[in-house]
Amino acid sequence: MHDHFPGAALMPNSLIVEGMAQTAGLLVADAIEYNRRVVLAKVAQAEFHFDAVPGDSIRFRAEVLDLKPAGSLTKVTSTVGEKVQGQAELFFAHLEPGEGVPKLFEPHELLRWLDQMHIYDIGRDEAGNPLVRPEW
Repeated sequence: MHDHFPGAALMPNSLIVEGMAQTAGLLVADAIEYNRRVVLAKVAQAEFHFDAVPGDSIRFRAEVLDLKPAGSLTKVTSTVGEKVQGQAELFFAHLEPGEGVPKLFEPHELLRWLDQMHIYDIGRDEAGNPLVRPEW
């Protein structure tokens, strides 16, 4: 992120929220067995304690706080090393295709994309075990 900001490079917090949303969104999609589209509806709260800078590795940990048919509430933490860098509460809507969300891809296409991103090689569950790839 050398362009943010010249002379004082850092990872913009807006992009950290994006990483948080992608992490939590995949967790929610898995929790509802990919039966509906998961769309970020609201960043309810976000707080950052320090800036992430070049050379930092940011790790995201997401937890589903509330899961209902229409939507879900998640809590996501970003850490750099052992330090908590940021925390956010994110709301996601669960939508059927045709409810204002175009059909983006089929579940098997999502799995192929996750495989290409090596999500199942690096992702861990809350116990620290490797994620298990669903067999659809």
